[in-house]
Amino acid sequence: MSTTVTFDMTYDAPLATVTAMLADQSFREQVCAAQHAISRTVSISGIPGTVDIAYTQETAGVPSFAKKFVGHTISIKQHETWSTPNAATLDIDAGVPIAVVKGSVALDARGSQTLQTFTLQVTVKVPLVGGKLEALIADMIRKALTKEQVVGKAYLAR
Repeated sequence: MSTTVTFDMTYDAPLATVTAMLADQSFREQVCAAQHAISRTVSISGIPGTVDIAYTQETAGVPSFAKKFVGHTISIKQHETWSTPNAATLDIDAGVPIAVVKGSVALDARGSQTLQTFTLQVTVKVPLVGGKLEALIADMIRKALTKEQVVGKAYLAR
């Protein structure tokens, strides 16, 4: 079983400006800070190219049944492979071997705006609680992307 997460972000900027933002190490570090990362590493070869982000967060607020799998901190590795300036594959390793998050990111020019769409599959291979963990991870992804959008809008407003 798996859970699909689809999340849209609209930015009041042209596609080239949003692509440049996504390729900016400073922007990616600001997103990590907004997500309360206690450590982070960002490496960007460009877009097209790759974006690698590794960060650690405390698991405060995570339900106790989930903490059995992750502990007091969680180390997340996000790898984006941008084949074009507006399309990427996305792999997220949450440091939990039972959970797999894979999907895509697409940018679409809409006049003077850009729509960024995430489509992700969350799969957890644990009997009985797998569905609960998938829902929890999906919710955490939506919250993280909401914070990223807030940072993105502030970044573009400068």
